[in-house]
Amino acid sequence: MFRWSISTVTEIDAPPARVWSVLVDLPAYREWNPFIVDASGTVAVGETLSLRMALPGRAPMTITPRLLVVAPEHELRWKGRLVVPGLFDGEHAFVLTPLGDGRTRLHHWERFRGVLLPIVKGMVYDATVQSFHA
Repeated sequence: MFRWSISTVTEIDAPPARVWSVLVDLPAYREWNPFIVDASGTVAVGETLSLRMALPGRAPMTITPRLLVVAPEHELRWKGRLVVPGLFDGEHAFVLTPLGDGRTRLHHWERFRGVLLPIVKGMVYDATVQSFHA
């Protein structure tokens, strides 16, 4: 099975509780997130979200990932699939680490797997990396 991943780390001048409140406020994503431009659903393990993704230079698309981890002030993680498992799967996470002095380290990553990766990677990898940094 083919695999690749994208990962960014940044430090935020806010405590984990504040960062968490932004991450779980799905309707507000359109105000701050240029990659996930619309988000809705219930933030609870096992629930399905509706996320409208906008990669630079590509038409937006909606995915419906299932929440795998909802650990307040620590981790929010979901997994999405293209049609059937193993074709093109993405596991996406926001991991928060308190740094003290009211600061938080945000580790944002996605791991991709699937038989379509050799084809899809060339079409979306650079744009996805750019979106993660934005």
